[in-house]
Amino acid sequence: MFTLAKSVIAVILGGGAGTRLYPLTASRSKPAVPIAGKYRLVDIPISNCINSNINRMYVLTQFNSASLNKHIKNTYQFSNFSSGFADILAAEQTPDNQGWFQGTADAVRQSLKHIHNNDYEYVLILSGDQLYQMDFEKMFDAHREKGADISIATIPVGERDAPEFGIMKVNDNGNITSFIEKPKKEILAEWESDTGDEMRKQGRKYLASMGIYIFNKSKLDDLLLKIYPAATDFGKEIIPNSIVDSTVISYQYDGYWTDIGNIYSFFEANLALTDDIPPFNLFDNAKTVYTRARMLPPAKISGTTLENTVIAEGSIILASRIENSVVGIRSRIGHGTTIVSSYIMGNDLYETLEEMKNNEAKDVPKIGIGDRCYIRNAIIDKHSRIGNDVRINGGPHLENTDHALYTVKEGIVVVKKGAILPNGFVI
Repeated sequence: MFTLAKSVIAVILGGGAGTRLYPLTASRSKPAVPIAGKYRLVDIPISNCINSNINRMYVLTQFNSASLNKHIKNTYQFSNFSSGFADILAAEQTPDNQGWFQGTADAVRQSLKHIHNNDYEYVLILSGDQLYQMDFEKMFDAHREKGADISIATIPVGERDAPEFGIMKVNDNGNITSFIEKPKKEILAEWESDTGDEMRKQGRKYLASMGIYIFNKSKLDDLLLKIYPAATDFGKEIIPNSIVDSTVISYQYDGYWTDIGNIYSFFEANLALTDDIPPFNLFDNAKTVYTRARMLPPAKISGTTLENTVIAEGSIILASRIENSVVGIRSRIGHGTTIVSSYIMGNDLYETLEEMKNNEAKDVPKIGIGDRCYIRNAIIDKHSRIGNDVRINGGPHLENTDHALYTVKEGIVVVKKGAILPNGFVI
């Protein structure tokens, strides 16, 4: 009997150095970047798997993996009576291979010796830096019904976004007939697809790859080990070449999905969670987002006007006003402070009263945000110390820059992890 739990291995790609998400990836891998105040990016694909009854997962990583290892070890512990696991597979030197992962396909190829230790029929390959809620069981139903060798999850996109993705065309049976990586705008007209009346009305006429793949076990082994043993990337090499002699189908997904590949998309995805009806629903009982269970006190708020704000547990907030913002775990925000359209990541620990007193004697601000500050269009990374009367006013008037304490990208000010901004500091 076919069940996803017994037939599928999920492989979550941890990504490369994550330079487009710098400075958030300066000391952590992309899947370990905090999101929504209390989660990590890797929690999204893992939660989608668990909600789809897929409980055997490998996370492939090679850069800054210590915090990711710790998070997964402390979070995903399955029952002794279950075959479930979520394991890290880091790039490793072996007698056969002395190098790092060279791309998505190479990462999976180098990991096959570990994946092959399991009994499975299909491999589900996922990205570690996307925000979405998807039932993979429906995708597997389509894959099996159509007798596919490979299935690619696709999403309709408009003309503005199409050049950022791999775009494909399909026939009437949903089989992918052609594929192009990041097409130029001048040739987009040749790549329109029938995405459905509703999508076309919105101008979403192009089928973009979501970077979510189903491979039959034998097909994946053949492609990586025999047919294209030197190929390093799925999107640029494996997928386009497979269309010729394999049954490759498109599974069109019409729900919310965003690729968190840069600071702007990361910022927008987090702030969208504060909408009255957010596109990504954290409150859906059937689509729980799992993360580490922390024994934290409830948030304490005094004298603060809050509007469209998400606040995680353990926070102590004395601010004047917070709007359209996400406030992460253990955040401390002082009297008279205003925060607008910002993501405050919070902290992994509390300072003791004695530590605060000692730091005050040295003119070192407390962990958190001080009194009478104004913060707008900013991301405040963990363990930052922001003094009193600090003003951060992000926006298009700011030029891109990389300072020792902060980075500005597309008008968004990112205060670096552990940065100390003294009293009166202005950005």
